[in-house]
Amino acid sequence: MSQKVSIVFGTDQVEAQDFIKSSTGDFSPVFINGELQFVVKEVDEAKQSLEKVRMIAGNIARDIQKRKIEEIYLNEQKLQTFFVGLDAQEVVVAFVEGWYLGAYQFERYKTKKTLQTKLTFMNEAVVKNEVAAGEIRAAAMSFSRDLMNELPSTLNPETFPTILADEFENTDVNVVVHDKIALEEMEMNGLLAVNRGSKYDPAFIELHYEGDASKPLVALVGKGVTFDTGGISLKSGRDLSDMRMDMGGAAAVAGAVKLLAEANADVNVVGLIQTVENMPDKHSILPGDVITYKNGKTVQVGNTDAEGRLILADGLIRAGELQAKYIVDIATLTGAIAVALGPKMGGVFGEEALMAEMKQVGEESGDFVWPMPLIEEYDATLKSDYADFKNISNQGEGGSITAALFLRRFVPEESKWLHIDMAGVMESKAAGYYGNSATGFGARLLADYTKHVSK
Repeated sequence: MSQKVSIVFGTDQVEAQDFIKSSTGDFSPVFINGELQFVVKEVDEAKQSLEKVRMIAGNIARDIQKRKIEEIYLNEQKLQTFFVGLDAQEVVVAFVEGWYLGAYQFERYKTKKTLQTKLTFMNEAVVKNEVAAGEIRAAAMSFSRDLMNELPSTLNPETFPTILADEFENTDVNVVVHDKIALEEMEMNGLLAVNRGSKYDPAFIELHYEGDASKPLVALVGKGVTFDTGGISLKSGRDLSDMRMDMGGAAAVAGAVKLLAEANADVNVVGLIQTVENMPDKHSILPGDVITYKNGKTVQVGNTDAEGRLILADGLIRAGELQAKYIVDIATLTGAIAVALGPKMGGVFGEEALMAEMKQVGEESGDFVWPMPLIEEYDATLKSDYADFKNISNQGEGGSITAALFLRRFVPEESKWLHIDMAGVMESKAAGYYGNSATGFGARLLADYTKHVSK
């Protein structure tokens, strides 16, 4: 479309006959004086939020893409005054963020590409800093989505380190890769055990960013299972193609470090990514095997499909070696969290005060989490007759809680720790700034939390 297209805020100036069709929710496409415009409906001040701004922007972006519109114009002053109850600068950041995330497409393997509509502000110089901030946030989350959507034959334990090294080349992020030989020397026996059935070698990736080395070190620990068959405890009965997203925690960590580095944030952070492939093979770890960790703890493997916690344990130990003051691990860990909380928010475990802070950060960033309990009585259900404890509980209920209790056993005593289970929010349906693909959940949450504790 070559005609000038713009976004209008408020329907009071629009005649009923101008509407192309009935309202599509937050906005309606209309013809005003022969020009196509997108009219945003009034939002009650009590219901205004930055997430609402993002969702409106994403909805418009996805609709406009379908119409193959090359460019759309937006008056930043009218945008800001329309959301009168919110900070004017943050409104622009949120709109840009939602716009580009709504326009996101993973089309690497499609022959026909989607036209990317250019978003133009009437007075770009006035909001250039806010536009840049929104673009950085959207790019970080989009990078996490790209990693999660990628094919497991393309992104695997051997290629993952190269993909990250390429992404962070010529940035202030130092990428350190520990290969299989190094893992053996470092006694990262959880990674080595889980990956035994794969044709690829495992890797442990460290992403160091020192925007301010005087700040307390924050370690972000991400589960990076590039494909999860369940191993010998084989998954069955459903389409397993989304198990390429079982590295969603690693994608969140990578996206968070990207966001912080590109924003030149004054933080001291390290991303710790454990990457493996969980495959059944004659070499695979077996139910009943025992893993001895570097810290001396022994774990009986009750189920090879509870592999995420086995590799996160190595990440938590490494975070302790690096003397991290704050540790946040994130993983697509349990189906139980999806049953408990559904597809709109992840679960966070840890100290109550820390969980409350993380919940608040999530409400502001759009990556929502809900505090979950660590029920001490459940810890005894990890008892093993052959090792210090097992990787699964002997009770069927409370699976996300017992998984968190397992991880807690590997947390350094001097560190402040939170665990995020994002299994229920790794992929989405098309709505707002989400499409029918990976969400990229966690990149903004981890980055914003890192900034929060670094103040």
